[in-house]
Parts: sequence; C-alpha cells; structure tokens
Amino acid sequence: MKIVRRLTQLAFLVLVIVGVFIVNGHCERWCPLGGVEALYSYVTNGTMTCSLGVANFFILGAVLLMTLLLRRAFCGYVCPIGAISEWVYDLGRALGMKRRQVPYVLDRSLALLKYAVLAFILYITWTSGELLFRAADPCYALISRHGKDITIWAYVVSGAVVLGSLFVMVPFCRWLCPLAAIFTPFSRIAPTRVHRDEATCVDCGICQRVCPMNIKVDQVRQVTASRCTACLDCVSACPKLADGALWWGLPKGWGGRLPQVAILVVILACIGAAVAATYAFPLPSFVQSRGDAPAETASVSLEVVGVTCRGSSSDLVDRWLGRDDDYALAGYVKVETWPNPTVARVRVTFDPSRTTAEKVRQAIVMPYYDFLGGSLEVSPFEIQGYRPAVDDL
Repeated sequence: MKIVRRLTQLAFLVLVIVGVFIVNGHCERWCPLGGVEALYSYVTNGTMTCSLGVANFFILGAVLLMTLLLRRAFCGYVCPIGAISEWVYDLGRALGMKRRQVPYVLDRSLALLKYAVLAFILYITWTSGELLFRAADPCYALISRHGKDITIWAYVVSGAVVLGSLFVMVPFCRWLCPLAAIFTPFSRIAPTRVHRDEATCVDCGICQRVCPMNIKVDQVRQVTASRCTACLDCVSACPKLADGALWWGLPKGWGGRLPQVAILVVILACIGAAVAATYAFPLPSFVQSRGDAPAETASVSLEVVGVTCRGSSSDLVDRWLGRDDDYALAGYVKVETWPNPTVARVRVTFDPSRTTAEKVRQAIVMPYYDFLGGSLEVSPFEIQGYRPAVDDL
C-alpha cells in the first residue's frame, strides 16, 4: 500500500517540477488555496488577485469534492509539500535520527494554529489584493521559478519545515497548513474511513504509532478524524491485517471494503474534471464595465501582449480604454480579460451605435497625448496581427 502512495506522490511532484521548470507553466493558477484567496475580489468586483485565475476555482472545487469523498487524500497523495515532508522524515529514520513523539494534547493544541494561519492569509490577501503570503510560503518556494517575486523568508520557512520533518511526522501538514483548515468540515463527513474490528484487534498500538497525523486508530472502531489523509499506513502495518483487524472503505451497509486503487481513481477523476472544466468554461479572471449597457451591443476578441495580471488589466481599462484624447471611446464599454505572461485574450463589448471595433483597437495601441502636460505616452500593449493605419500614427 505504501509503495503505491509513494509512487503517486512522486508522479505528482514530477508533474509540478516539469510544469514549472520545463513547460514554464504557471502552476500557481492550479493551487486550490488560490481559489479561496481569489474568491472575495472575484465575487465583489469581478477581478482576480494577480497571478491567479479561474482555474484556481475549478481545482478548489475538485479538491473539496475529493475531500468530501476520501477525507484529506489530497494531502496524502497529491500535495508536494506533504510528500517531501514524509520523505524527509523517512530519511531521518534511515540516518538513525530519533523520532520526537509530540504529546497528544500538545499536538491537538498546535493543530489550531492552521486556522490562525488561514485567517491571516485571507485577511492580508483580501485587504491588499495581492498574494503577500508568498513571502513566507514554502509551497511557492517549490513551484516558483525563483525570480524577484520570491523572498528569503520563503526559503527560511521551507528550511524550517524540512528540518522539523527530520524529527516529527509532517509538522507543517499537521499544525500550519491553511488548506487543512479549509478541508476540515468536508473531511469530517466523508463516508470512507478506516475501520477497526475489535474482535480481531490485538491492541498492539502499531497503527497509532505509524499514523502520520497522530490519530489514535487503536482506540476507535472507525477513524472519523478530519485529519485522516487516507494514507492507509495503519492498515498496511497491522499485524492482523489478514484477519480483518483493520480495513478501509465505506460502512458495511454502503458497500464495505474498497481497494486502495479506488482512492487513485477518485483523485484522477476529480483533477481531470477540474482541468477539463477550466478549458470547457474559460471564465475571464477580470471583468469591468463602464456605463449602462444598451439594448444592442457588439464585441471584439483580441490577442493582447502586455495584459499579465489584474494590475495591467486595470491599466488597460482605466488608462487606455478610458482615455480622454482623440482616441477616446464613447458609450458603454465592458472589458473581460484572461491575463497571461505572454499573450492574453481580451474581449471588449461596446455600443455599436457610438463606437467601432477599429476604434477599440486604436484606443489600446495608439500613443496617449496628455493635453495638460503636453507629453506623449506610448501604449504598453500590442495587439497580435494588428497594425494601425499609417495615417493614424
């Protein structure tokens, strides 16, 4: 059982590394925590926090569904921080380092810290509109390309997580992970769980000792703790496994035992559905309107270089499509953007009785003349495949 989980963890970690450093993908937009961080600004004003996208919402939904079915299986099979932390712990045992057993009461008290971490992250993100937590995020230290947007604190926290993991099982996952705080109410009601047969159990306590989340498996008939990651380490370590002392699955009236492969099937199905939904329903991550919509509208879709985040999207709307010089647009205008580090999709809806698609293009790329200051400002945006007429320059 453990080898299957280890291989699954390795596969997802390799996928992340390849996506970031070889494909140059923007993996931050596939982080489920990003869906929570972006929720407030998207609901209230139709904009996403910079560096995030609607894919964050789809992957968040998929992971919550996964948690609702399998408890915190995301933590035990998919999360790269959890995987690295477990491997470091195993390395510590291989090197002969003594495991530090945290008293149960202290362990449960420390676990409350994750709610404070989540509240702090959401507060600074929702009030600033920026991902300020990046500065100390160990996950971002893994999935970023280590440019100017990462600070020394991310490496300091990552080092502390690695150092702590040499002696304690998954300390970050148990006590500090903000995603764990989000998972708690969903995981608590999940129908799948580890079951213990009191008649065949010999009370050896091995299951509790190997549990990475310090759950007292040997003292309950069913593991209903929300922090269970469905790792099944307790089941595989049980000396009475053949006698059915421990098993994983649904309640007996719902179907009983399930194989570990069922976990993998659900994980892949949920993540696959999130990826498919992202491309099937490409929602814009920035939406802003000006004026009242007329009875009839027209729209133009453009491929624009320079729209990389919420900030540049706002600049496009306020500074260029909202300009007040000879290229000013009259009437209603609605702008939707799909920011991208290279070429972004931009859709502009307008009142066709007062402006045209050509005027929209001109407003985006033509230099802005400041009548009061007497200065000329070159547009930071470029529309692929479009060059204004010579007379317009």
